[in-house]
Amino acid sequence: MKLSEFKQLLARQADRNIRFVLPTGTKIPPQAHVTEVARIEKRFIDCGGTFRTEFMCRLQTWFSDDTNHRLTAGKLLGILQKSAAFLETENMEVDVEYEAPFISQFPVTSVATDGGVLEIHLGTKHTACLAEDKCLPPSLVTKAAFLNPIPELAPAKCCS
Repeated sequence: MKLSEFKQLLARQADRNIRFVLPTGTKIPPQAHVTEVARIEKRFIDCGGTFRTEFMCRLQTWFSDDTNHRLTAGKLLGILQKSAAFLETENMEVDVEYEAPFISQFPVTSVATDGGVLEIHLGTKHTACLAEDKCLPPSLVTKAAFLNPIPELAPAKCCS
Protein backbone atom coordinates (compact mmCIF):
# COMPACT_ATOMS: atom_id res chain seq x y z
CA MET A 1 0.00 0.00 0.00
CA LYS A 2 1.29 3.46 -0.88
CA LEU A 3 1.95 5.93 1.93
CA SER A 4 -0.56 8.41 0.45
CA GLU A 5 -3.39 5.86 0.64
CA PHE A 6 -2.31 4.69 4.09
CA LYS A 7 -2.41 8.26 5.45
CA GLN A 8 -5.88 8.84 3.98
CA LEU A 9 -7.18 5.69 5.70
CA LEU A 10 -5.66 6.76 9.02
CA ALA A 11 -7.22 10.23 8.69
CA ARG A 12 -10.72 8.77 8.18
CA GLN A 13 -10.45 6.76 11.41
CA ALA A 14 -8.29 9.06 13.55
CA ASP A 15 -9.94 8.19 16.89
CA ARG A 16 -9.62 4.42 16.55
CA ASN A 17 -6.88 2.40 18.20
CA ILE A 18 -4.55 0.58 15.83
CA ARG A 19 -3.92 -3.15 15.79
CA PHE A 20 -1.39 -4.81 13.47
CA VAL A 21 -2.35 -8.21 12.03
CA LEU A 22 0.41 -10.52 10.77
CA PRO A 23 -0.03 -12.57 7.56
CA THR A 24 -0.82 -15.64 9.72
CA GLY A 25 -3.78 -13.83 11.32
CA THR A 26 -1.89 -13.44 14.61
CA LYS A 27 -2.32 -9.99 16.09
CA ILE A 28 0.61 -8.00 17.40
CA PRO A 29 -0.10 -7.11 21.07
CA PRO A 30 -2.48 -4.14 21.32
CA GLN A 31 0.02 -2.07 23.31
CA ALA A 32 2.46 -2.06 20.37
CA HIS A 33 3.50 1.34 19.15
CA VAL A 34 5.56 2.71 16.30
CA THR A 35 9.03 3.52 17.61
CA GLU A 36 10.54 4.62 14.29
CA VAL A 37 9.46 5.92 10.90
CA ALA A 38 12.19 5.48 8.31
CA ARG A 39 12.76 6.14 4.64
CA ILE A 40 14.52 3.04 3.39
CA GLU A 41 16.44 3.41 0.16
CA LYS A 42 17.81 0.33 -1.56
CA ARG A 43 20.29 0.71 -4.42
CA PHE A 44 21.29 -2.47 -6.16
CA ILE A 45 22.25 -4.16 -9.38
CA ASP A 46 20.11 -7.11 -10.39
CA CYS A 47 21.56 -10.31 -11.82
CA GLY A 48 21.12 -8.90 -15.34
CA GLY A 49 23.34 -5.92 -14.58
CA THR A 50 20.56 -3.31 -14.34
CA PHE A 51 21.01 -0.65 -11.64
CA ARG A 52 17.85 -0.15 -9.57
CA THR A 53 16.67 2.04 -6.72
CA GLU A 54 13.70 1.37 -4.45
CA PHE A 55 12.25 3.53 -1.66
CA MET A 56 9.88 2.57 1.11
CA CYS A 57 8.46 3.89 4.35
CA ARG A 58 9.18 1.53 7.24
CA LEU A 59 7.28 1.64 10.52
CA GLN A 60 9.15 -0.13 13.30
CA THR A 61 6.88 -1.55 16.00
CA TRP A 62 7.69 -2.47 19.58
CA PHE A 63 5.78 -3.25 22.73
CA SER A 64 6.56 -3.54 26.41
CA ASP A 65 4.79 -4.48 29.61
CA ASP A 66 2.85 -1.20 29.48
CA THR A 67 -0.42 -2.89 28.59
CA ASN A 68 -2.34 0.39 28.88
CA HIS A 69 -0.45 1.97 25.99
CA ARG A 70 -2.53 2.32 22.81
CA LEU A 71 -1.65 3.94 19.50
CA THR A 72 -4.46 5.70 17.67
CA ALA A 73 -4.67 6.22 13.93
CA GLY A 74 -4.56 9.99 14.52
CA LYS A 75 -1.37 9.76 16.56
CA LEU A 76 0.30 7.61 13.87
CA LEU A 77 -0.87 10.06 11.21
CA GLY A 78 0.72 12.89 13.20
CA ILE A 79 4.02 10.99 13.37
CA LEU A 80 3.88 10.40 9.60
CA GLN A 81 3.17 14.08 8.98
CA LYS A 82 6.26 15.03 11.02
CA SER A 83 8.24 12.57 8.88
CA ALA A 84 7.20 14.20 5.59
CA ALA A 85 10.35 16.33 5.38
CA PHE A 86 12.67 13.35 5.09
CA LEU A 87 10.28 10.88 3.47
CA GLU A 88 10.10 13.42 0.59
CA THR A 89 7.23 11.64 -1.19
CA GLU A 90 4.06 9.75 -0.39
CA ASN A 91 4.47 7.65 -3.53
CA MET A 92 6.23 4.78 -1.74
CA GLU A 93 5.14 1.50 -0.24
CA VAL A 94 4.70 1.13 3.52
CA ASP A 95 5.95 -1.84 5.48
CA VAL A 96 6.00 -2.71 9.16
CA GLU A 97 9.00 -4.07 11.01
CA TYR A 98 8.23 -6.43 13.87
CA GLU A 99 10.27 -8.85 15.95
CA ALA A 100 8.35 -12.13 15.76
CA PRO A 101 10.64 -13.80 17.11
CA PHE A 102 13.26 -12.36 14.75
CA ILE A 103 13.11 -8.98 13.02
CA SER A 104 10.97 -9.19 9.89
CA GLN A 105 9.37 -6.69 7.53
CA PHE A 106 5.80 -7.07 6.33
CA PRO A 107 4.16 -4.92 3.63
CA VAL A 108 0.90 -3.21 4.56
CA THR A 109 -1.75 -4.86 2.38
CA SER A 110 -5.01 -3.45 3.73
CA VAL A 111 -6.69 -1.52 6.52
CA ALA A 112 -10.07 -2.49 7.96
CA THR A 113 -12.18 -1.75 11.01
CA ASP A 114 -13.04 -4.41 13.55
CA GLY A 115 -15.32 -2.99 16.21
CA GLY A 116 -13.57 0.09 17.60
CA VAL A 117 -10.16 -0.94 16.27
CA LEU A 118 -8.44 -0.09 13.00
CA GLU A 119 -6.67 -3.25 11.88
CA ILE A 120 -3.60 -2.89 9.69
CA HIS A 121 -3.22 -6.14 7.78
CA LEU A 122 0.28 -7.18 6.82
CA GLY A 123 1.41 -9.41 3.97
CA THR A 124 4.55 -11.28 3.04
CA LYS A 125 7.51 -10.41 0.84
CA HIS A 126 9.00 -12.67 -1.80
CA THR A 127 12.25 -12.75 -3.70
CA ALA A 128 12.29 -12.72 -7.50
CA CYS A 129 14.65 -12.65 -10.43
CA LEU A 130 14.34 -9.17 -11.93
CA ALA A 131 16.23 -10.09 -15.10
CA GLU A 132 14.36 -13.19 -16.22
CA ASP A 133 14.79 -12.20 -19.87
CA LYS A 134 18.57 -12.34 -19.42
CA CYS A 135 19.04 -15.16 -16.95
CA LEU A 136 16.37 -17.82 -17.46
CA PRO A 137 16.08 -20.31 -20.28
CA PRO A 138 13.56 -19.07 -22.90
CA SER A 139 11.03 -21.69 -21.83
CA LEU A 140 10.84 -20.11 -18.34
CA VAL A 141 10.77 -16.44 -19.27
CA THR A 142 7.42 -14.85 -18.37
CA LYS A 143 5.62 -12.37 -20.60
CA ALA A 144 6.22 -9.62 -18.04
CA ALA A 145 9.97 -10.24 -17.76
CA PHE A 146 11.12 -7.64 -20.29
CA LEU A 147 12.17 -5.00 -17.79
CA ASN A 148 14.72 -3.23 -20.01
CA PRO A 149 12.95 -1.85 -23.11
CA ILE A 150 16.18 -0.39 -24.56
CA PRO A 151 18.05 -3.30 -26.24
CA GLU A 152 21.33 -1.43 -26.73
CA LEU A 153 21.58 -0.94 -22.95
CA ALA A 154 20.94 -4.59 -22.16
CA PRO A 155 24.02 -6.27 -20.68
CA ALA A 156 25.22 -9.66 -21.89
CA LYS A 157 23.75 -12.74 -20.27
CA CYS A 158 25.13 -12.83 -16.77
CA CYS A 159 23.82 -16.11 -15.45
CA SER A 160 24.63 -18.46 -18.29
